[in-house]
Amino acid sequence: MTLLHIAQHIEGDHNATLATQPLGEKPVFHRGVLIKDCYFGEWTEVGANSWLVETTLDDYSYTAGDNQIIYTQIGKFSNIASHVRINPGNHPMERVTLHHITYRRKLYGFGEDDADFFDWRRSHQCAIGHDTWLGHNVIVMPGVKVGTGAVVGSGAVVTKDVAPYTIAVGVPAKPIRKRFSDRIIEKLFEIAWWDWNHETLKERLDDLNHVEQFIEKYGS
Repeated sequence: MTLLHIAQHIEGDHNATLATQPLGEKPVFHRGVLIKDCYFGEWTEVGANSWLVETTLDDYSYTAGDNQIIYTQIGKFSNIASHVRINPGNHPMERVTLHHITYRRKLYGFGEDDADFFDWRRSHQCAIGHDTWLGHNVIVMPGVKVGTGAVVGSGAVVTKDVAPYTIAVGVPAKPIRKRFSDRIIEKLFEIAWWDWNHETLKERLDDLNHVEQFIEKYGS
């Protein structure tokens, strides 16, 4: 499938909420959404009152609403709950003042903004793998990677990478266990079901409910 580039989009009057209409090849944006220079896969959805900047949201992934996501690569089948923030802004603790007056200079009539300050954040992109679940109010800090199949519990602040198929919770987030055995995880990566096309997914959908039977049927 081909990712759709959207340079800018602002949705003001669409009153639907998440999951109230069929999805398709074009992304669905709900009320109050702002998009700037992003790429979207097919069967994707962005919940109300969200903004995404320089971000990729790949096939079948969605955000549930009230999300702020910037400079992030999000894989396929990612489940992002409401109020999740990925790659939040930072303040210059080494400067005399923490206030953004030193880098958002235009707002105060002090000349051009501090480009280097903003480029640091852009250079520390976040990466969210395939088939991930970020619970309500999760914060993923700049430069952090959340591996394929991982789960991050509600309210967690993710300051370090989360390994694939690992459940992480807390502030700061720490791993508590893996979802499956190493054998199953290896097989799931070999199968890479998230790359199946839509018709194949439709034919094999029921098989996704039972992991042991699934890897036995489709594993090498």
